[in-house]
Amino acid sequence: MIKHFKATVLVGLLGLFGAAGVSAENIKLRIASGHPAANTYVNLMQNFFVPEVTKRVAQRTTHKIEFVEGYGGSMVKVADTLEGVQSGLIDIGGYCFCFEGSNLPLNSFQVMLPFGTMSPEKSVKLARAVYDKVPYLSKVFEDKFNQQLIALISDNGYNIGTTFEWNNFSELKGRKIAGAGLNLKWLEYAGAVPVQSSLPEAYTSMQTGVYNGWIMFPSGWVNFKLNEVAKHYSEVGFGAITWHGMTINKSRMAKLPKDVQAIIIEVAKEFEAKTGSVNEEGYPKQIAQLKTLGVNVKSVPDSVRVDWANSLKGWPQTMATDLDAKGLPASQVLKITLEEAEKMGHKWPVRYVIK
Repeated sequence: MIKHFKATVLVGLLGLFGAAGVSAENIKLRIASGHPAANTYVNLMQNFFVPEVTKRVAQRTTHKIEFVEGYGGSMVKVADTLEGVQSGLIDIGGYCFCFEGSNLPLNSFQVMLPFGTMSPEKSVKLARAVYDKVPYLSKVFEDKFNQQLIALISDNGYNIGTTFEWNNFSELKGRKIAGAGLNLKWLEYAGAVPVQSSLPEAYTSMQTGVYNGWIMFPSGWVNFKLNEVAKHYSEVGFGAITWHGMTINKSRMAKLPKDVQAIIIEVAKEFEAKTGSVNEEGYPKQIAQLKTLGVNVKSVPDSVRVDWANSLKGWPQTMATDLDAKGLPASQVLKITLEEAEKMGHKWPVRYVIK
C-alpha cells in the first residue's frame, strides 16, 4: 500500500512537471529599426511581420506573443542596430549592412557589382541564392554577433536625385553627393565628392547645401519629401540592392518555444519575399508620383550607364582581392552573383571580371 501511494504521488508529480513544461507562455519581444516606417521594409516589419507572427502564435500555439516596437531611432540608431541585437537591448532588428562596413564587409556584395538588376524581386532571390551557396554569409551573424539572420531585405532600384540638372557623366565631377557605405564608391569613381549620410538627414542636408544629391530609390524621394528640396531625379539604374537584413538575438531565439520559433522563421521568409514584391509594385507608382510632384524625372541614355560602369570596371576585383586577403570568400561570392544574375537574364552594361 505504501508502494502504491508512492507510485501515485510520483505519477502525480510527473504529471504536474510535465504540464509545466508545456504550459502557455506570455512572450514579449522588442523589435526595432533605426529607420522610420516611411522606409518600405520598416513598414512591412510594422504592418506585416509583427501582426502576422502575433496572429499565428495565437491561432496555432498555446502561447501569447507581444511586440514592443521602436522605429525611427527610438530604440536604436541606424548604425547601432547590429550591436543592439547582439547585446540584447532589442530582440529583433532590421538594418542596412551599409552601416556595418567593418563588421559585415562582404554582406554588401551586391553593391560591389553596380548596374545589376533593377527588379527588387529578382534582387532578393539572387541574394538568397548566393547566401544558400556560401554559408559564411549567414554564419557570420551567429558566430560573431550572437544573432540569427532570419530575412534578407531588398531595396528598390537605385538611381540618383539632385538639386541641379545634369545630362553628361562629366557634369557630376566635383559635386557633393550623398550615399551610404559602399555605394559612395560609385560616386568616387565618377569624380563626384561622396558624402556619407542617412535618409533621416537628407532633407535638411540638401536644403542647406551640405550636399547636392543622393543615390536613392524613388520611394525614399517620395516618402522623405525630398522632392521639396531636390527637383531632379535621374533613372541611372544602379540596381536594386539586397543589403539589409532582419536578425533575432540568438540567445533569445533559443529560449523561445519551438513552435514559436518555427512561426517566426515562417513569417520572416514571407517578409523577405514581400520586400521584393512590394518594392517591385511600388517603383512605377513612385516614379509617376514624383512627376506629379513637379520633379524632373528622366532616364539617362545607355551611353551614360556604360560610361559610369566603365569607370567602375576594375573596382569589383579590387574589393574581391582586399576581402580575400582578410580570409573572406569574396571572389567566390562575386563570381556566383555575376553568374546567378545572368541565369536570371540580366545583362551587365560592362561585364565585370573576377579572377
